[in-house]
Amino acid sequence: MFDSVFWTWTFIGLITLLILVIWSIRRHRSPILHVKCDATIDKLMPTLSGLSLSTSVEGNTVDVLENGAFFDVLTARIRSAQKTVHFETFLWKPGELATRMATAFIDRARAGVTVRIMMDAQGCKKIDSDTVERMREAGCKVKFFHKRSIYTIGVLNDRDHRKLCIVDGKEAFVGGHCIVDAWLGNAEDKKTFSDVSVWLHGPIVHSVQGAFSENWAGETGEVFVGEECFPVLDKVGDISIFAAFVKPENSAPAVKLLHHTALCLARKRIWIQNPYFIPKIEAIEALGHAVTRGVDVRVLMPATSGSDSPTVQHAGHRHFESLLEKGVRLFEYPHTLLHQKIMTIDSCWSAIGSTNFDDRSFDTNDEITLGILDTGIAEKFDSIFEKYVQRAEEVKLEAWRKRGILHKMHDNLAYAIHNVL
Repeated sequence: MFDSVFWTWTFIGLITLLILVIWSIRRHRSPILHVKCDATIDKLMPTLSGLSLSTSVEGNTVDVLENGAFFDVLTARIRSAQKTVHFETFLWKPGELATRMATAFIDRARAGVTVRIMMDAQGCKKIDSDTVERMREAGCKVKFFHKRSIYTIGVLNDRDHRKLCIVDGKEAFVGGHCIVDAWLGNAEDKKTFSDVSVWLHGPIVHSVQGAFSENWAGETGEVFVGEECFPVLDKVGDISIFAAFVKPENSAPAVKLLHHTALCLARKRIWIQNPYFIPKIEAIEALGHAVTRGVDVRVLMPATSGSDSPTVQHAGHRHFESLLEKGVRLFEYPHTLLHQKIMTIDSCWSAIGSTNFDDRSFDTNDEITLGILDTGIAEKFDSIFEKYVQRAEEVKLEAWRKRGILHKMHDNLAYAIHNVL
């Protein structure tokens, strides 16, 4: 009896110690958001890129691609590849779109193009094994990020949430689109989602390639070099961009520093479109301070009726009252999932990528967000905001305070587990 109790408590102690060790290794301080700076955000690209452990590069072009039309361009460009295709995604499920993408990859691999595909093991667990086998038989290199094993026990909660593609090292796609049939169509009903990605040309493609190489090398040990992957890229436009994706130890990840710092630099407008909006207290305070500076702060997100994860939306409700009291305007879209992850500042600077405005994206997942300085691109993103907000419902403070007790309980219970949602 004594031995049984002893070994039980020893086991519990070892598990507790392991959890504490993992927590200690992964923990970091959240940034204190009291930035004093008189310069406007359009003058601070070197600052924002430097804080993001990146470098702002000039001479790029950006095409904004919405909803299912994104895949028309993406698959056409994959099929045009002559040397390399690098693709990374969080979510892949069987269906029309999965077949379409796999066929494009197989076609290029059989033509002698090097095709590397990185999928998150958890998000892509429903992929048809026959599809993976067919791609591999054709010559595609398919790898899964953080597969369940004894070797990944300390990082199983870390997921690869990036969605990107690089073709011949010369053009890149970054955004929120996943390989699921719900991303086809034009967000016309609850069966099809809204999303936004960007198509990039110019020197910034090297940065996106670097983001892909980070996880590819981590999972495979393979380092790819040379002009097939990193060709000389001349300036092709006049847009400045940097890519935030690095997660340094004992410091806040680059995407978190970027989003939170940008809130402190706004002088006129902060418009956020995000499917999972669960800001931490420091971000809530920064948004409130922005309102006191005269900044127009608006957030557009799905309602519980439109979300693919109503529990996440309820977790976000936990701080609605505080945000509304501070003057932040909140809009919920009930018709379908708005999946775009966009933030515009002062109608001139934009952030777009895979990053949700929540702890999982900011602290745990591998993400990528682009910082773009261009009024034309910011205007396009703001026009998308305006298109959807017309059919959204604005949350009003007094009505929100009167919501039912069951709603409030759901909000608090969901928030209690928001870190693992």
